[in-house]
Amino acid sequence: MSVPAAQVRRPARWRAALTHKSLVIGGGVVLLIAIAAILAPVLTPFDPAQPDIANRLKSPFWMADTVPGHYLGTDQLGRDYLTRLLYGARISLVIGLVAVAISATIGITLGLVAGYFGGKVDAVIGFVITTRLSMPLVLIALAVVAIAGGSLTTVTLVIGLLIWDQFAVVTRTATQQARSADYVRAAEAMGCSLPHILAREILPNIMPAVIVVATVELANAILLEAALSFLGLGVQAPLPSWGLMLSEGKNFMFFDPWLITLPGLCLVTLTMAINLMGDGLRDALRSGRR
Repeated sequence: MSVPAAQVRRPARWRAALTHKSLVIGGGVVLLIAIAAILAPVLTPFDPAQPDIANRLKSPFWMADTVPGHYLGTDQLGRDYLTRLLYGARISLVIGLVAVAISATIGITLGLVAGYFGGKVDAVIGFVITTRLSMPLVLIALAVVAIAGGSLTTVTLVIGLLIWDQFAVVTRTATQQARSADYVRAAEAMGCSLPHILAREILPNIMPAVIVVATVELANAILLEAALSFLGLGVQAPLPSWGLMLSEGKNFMFFDPWLITLPGLCLVTLTMAINLMGDGLRDALRSGRR
């Protein structure tokens, strides 16, 4: 069986993608944040959960009343703020990546089955997708987390089970287009099994579109986790979630505004970088198809 032309062009397509500024800038920022999160124990000697009441609410290095070693100051319990920001990046990235992996597994599976079989199977799965799209995402997440209790595992599972719809929609449409391709017909004529056709013939050729969806949903998952933690129903103290840090700092926003400014800037920077990376991937793939 001949190799699909899309697979032959893929290396050149990804090399061309590196020329897109938004992809390089966004991907570079995300990579830097990920490296800082991984190396958090090396970059800072402090424990993110260890309070130090004697040094509470100390200012960052550019302000008065600073303490040597605490470059971004301390919070209301005397915990080093830089340390909590670095460990908070870990939580945001882990929740986002695991939630996207769960949602991608659900959405891609449903989209492949619906797009390949069509007919009644497509109608049933389409009804499931429409039902999910009609539900208010944040309200459902709040209700489920309030009932099940806020924890890292619960928040990750809830987010992962709620954001699969875009994966299903995009995968279904792309599979319908690839269903009549010559390489799929050749695989069917050779007697290849259904799992082989879906996983080895169709999925690799629609993966670029799925990757773009994954970047968008990664940013959405991080923002949803921050919103849940800000409302007190997400990651619980003393874990250093950026949303929880925003919630804890709002009581001091008039006298120590950096307590909400710093985690807010981190959250905005990460989500904007992910969106830039997704836009760059979309533009690169679009120019590659042209």
